[in-house]
Amino acid sequence: MASITEYYAGKSVLITGATGFMGKVLVEKLLWSCPDVKALYILVRPKAGQTMEQRVSHMMKCKLFDRVREANPDFHKKIIPISSELTQPGLSISPEDVEKLSACINIVFHCAATIRFDEPLKHALQLNVIATQELLSLAQRMHHLEAFIHISTAYANCNRKHIDEVIYPPPVEPKKLIESLEWMDDGIVQDITPRLIGDRPNTYTYTKALAEYVVQQEQDKLNIGIIRPSIVGASWQEPFPGWIDNFNGPSGVFIAAGKGILRTMRANNDAVADLIPVDVVVNLTLAVGWYTAVHRPKTTLVYNCTSGGINPFHWGEIGESPHHVISSFKRNPLEQAFRRPNANITSNYLINQYWILVSHKFPALIYDLFLRLCGQKPQMMRIFNRLHKAIGLLEYFSSQDWEWNSDNISMLMSQLTPEDRTMFNFDVRQLNWPEYIENYCIGTKKYVLNEDMSDIPAARQHLRKLRNIRYTFNTLLVVFIWRVFIARSQMARNIWYFVVNLCFKFLSYFRASSTLTN
Repeated sequence: MASITEYYAGKSVLITGATGFMGKVLVEKLLWSCPDVKALYILVRPKAGQTMEQRVSHMMKCKLFDRVREANPDFHKKIIPISSELTQPGLSISPEDVEKLSACINIVFHCAATIRFDEPLKHALQLNVIATQELLSLAQRMHHLEAFIHISTAYANCNRKHIDEVIYPPPVEPKKLIESLEWMDDGIVQDITPRLIGDRPNTYTYTKALAEYVVQQEQDKLNIGIIRPSIVGASWQEPFPGWIDNFNGPSGVFIAAGKGILRTMRANNDAVADLIPVDVVVNLTLAVGWYTAVHRPKTTLVYNCTSGGINPFHWGEIGESPHHVISSFKRNPLEQAFRRPNANITSNYLINQYWILVSHKFPALIYDLFLRLCGQKPQMMRIFNRLHKAIGLLEYFSSQDWEWNSDNISMLMSQLTPEDRTMFNFDVRQLNWPEYIENYCIGTKKYVLNEDMSDIPAARQHLRKLRNIRYTFNTLLVVFIWRVFIARSQMARNIWYFVVNLCFKFLSYFRASSTLTN
């Protein structure tokens, strides 16, 4: 049987979402590990004043493609952009391009989706469900299609505590929902959204569940595989450790903590933060594409791509655990931090609200007052309000655990040759979390914030300056409390003198004990 690399040789692949975080890593991995792949067709839309060609050219200049560029300077010739718009009928693909794709595509990887948790239902439905229907319709016209691989999410069925590798009945018939929402005003849809999504936390998980059902309905006509990654994070090994290019999910939380902006977060310390490196997801995706095309399973196979049940990392480890997030940012600080990195993770609502007031809102008000006095526009309270909104959207996922079955992952791993297991490694049992988190934090510094590692000494000096400012502020606060409260009350003075006297006695006893010991 052909290896994964041998299988993709000479194949034409269609990728949606190729300009997104995971899509770019998928393109790079295909070009690197399957150098004989014939062509990669990627659906791209013009965006932010850039043409389709400009977007693709900018993408290929990215550091992500350095090793591919070094091995093959002409790698860009294998990437063929197709103009497309997921919100339009037929994905807005021209008749000529439809004909071209129908004649040559062998495998489809559907990665495109909106991952915004607070996306309006109509828009989420359009991007995650209707666009998937349109792509399936196009796939059925492809004469040489061997596999259709759909990227879902492990949280599509987060209303269940135990999630098997099966497609569950949808919360509503997608066709009926689409027809009902067509005539509704956006305001009405917004009002009824909470009742529609029911016990799911947002429109993202709701529409991804609907999309899985839509894909499954075509299993008699297409060879289909569905992959459910959990929280996709920075790369573990490929193309190099720590690659990340966005603020989504944990990346934004890590950066906010590293900058000293995030000081408290409501989460269960013992709950699993089910992170999965992007290269693990990509390696699994390519292996699933191979297995689906070669073995042609009779029914749609689902692969829960998670880490929590195999090699867990907990939300509490974001804090001061050795070699984890806060500790990492103290060793490799971000430039111009607002405060020294520190984080309080608590599951208690009242304690969290207290820390929000003391560690977030109060410092933000003081800083904004300082900016006003300097004639500048206040901004810190606005930043904190955005942070609280983002953290609030994550609370559902950071305060509870899920249990995912991964039998199909184990089965697929057993089907790979030793060489393929190494080249397309998706075994998270080998993942060393302290090392991974260290590289993740450095990755946010280098690739998201574009900070130079050579500036770390200056960043450390800035942290020392912030520490001295904090000590000075605390000293002034103690003096102020003394002058206002203690100096005016005889009882307060007596208590204060008693405490100070007790401290001196303890110090004297400690020194005497040390002298006797010596």
